[in-house]
Amino acid sequence: MLPVIILIFLMFSACYITLILLYRWGWRKQPLYVIPPQYVPQTFVSIVIPARNEANNIGPCITSLLRQNYPRELLEIIVVDDHSTDGTTSVVEGFSDGNITIIRLVDHMPDDKIVAYKKKALSTAITMARGELIITTDADCIAGEDWLKNIVATYEMEHPVMIVAPVDYITVPTNVSVFQSLDFMSMQGITGATHRLGLGNMCNGANLAFTREAYQAVRGYEGIDNLASGDDYLLMMKMQKTFPGRISYLKSQAAIMKTQPQPDWGSFLQQRIRWASKSGKYDDKKLTFVLGLVYLYNLIFLLLVIGMAFYPVLKWTVLCYLLLKTAAELYYLYSVAGFFNKRRELLLFPFFQPIHIMYIIVAGFLGLIGVYRWKGRVVK
Repeated sequence: MLPVIILIFLMFSACYITLILLYRWGWRKQPLYVIPPQYVPQTFVSIVIPARNEANNIGPCITSLLRQNYPRELLEIIVVDDHSTDGTTSVVEGFSDGNITIIRLVDHMPDDKIVAYKKKALSTAITMARGELIITTDADCIAGEDWLKNIVATYEMEHPVMIVAPVDYITVPTNVSVFQSLDFMSMQGITGATHRLGLGNMCNGANLAFTREAYQAVRGYEGIDNLASGDDYLLMMKMQKTFPGRISYLKSQAAIMKTQPQPDWGSFLQQRIRWASKSGKYDDKKLTFVLGLVYLYNLIFLLLVIGMAFYPVLKWTVLCYLLLKTAAELYYLYSVAGFFNKRRELLLFPFFQPIHIMYIIVAGFLGLIGVYRWKGRVVK
């Protein structure tokens, strides 16, 4: 029995480490985008921001958007208040700027109860938007001054139907914040790598752009509006099916959207369960295979720890597992962390490894059940 356990461990380790090395290669092969000299944007853009109880965050978000190095006559900002119980609407209305529109989702709700509030907020705003290019972000995000210009330049030069751009956490000196920063940075690197390698597409709605024409061609969120999560990824999959090869990844530090990590471990886990809840809806065999491999490799760690009760010698296998996994992931993350200017955080990465493994197992399992709490709502 013991030789079989070790053989399985070695096989999965070889597959996992190969995958991580592919991620590193794919990320490094993803070219950095540079705006052409003397570039002048021509596209009218609608930035859509769903907001629920974001009175503390929506102000700085809008301020960063109003400071864009972009022609004001080519920009509109639409905030959708998703049944907020704080002063979110009042904060938005406090901006005396003709480029900003506030929509109250309660005025556009159907009589029957819906599940996908965020998709409803987005679709309502997009229906009213005037932009040729729609850009979605979140109410707790902060954009650099050249963020919009980089996205539109990519659109005008490459003519994609969708643009996936990087997102980064604003790190504060707490364990939960640094842990999330490292975990999220890893996912962002994988997003860029998989686009380059053709191993499946990933994205994040905090920094996502798509054309109105493509959105209408795939009928928006129709067919996926029965799912609470997946407003970004599931829409991307519809576009990939209709417009194969026309999704671009924008690797540019100027295009990074900064956002807030979750304030505590509980809300972090709920967020990851929400993300995992759409895993059964992936219509991408390559991505499904990769996610399955990653989940099983993390699950092996738990099984090895349990197995130590019957085979104490497995403690050396557990140690080998941690060393191999940590070394491979650090090798991959070093390049990604350089892009996000977070290499100092890598010093803490080995200490977070056991927590990371267990959260992958727990969040993945609970995501299949599909019940979580988010924004004050219990979602099933």
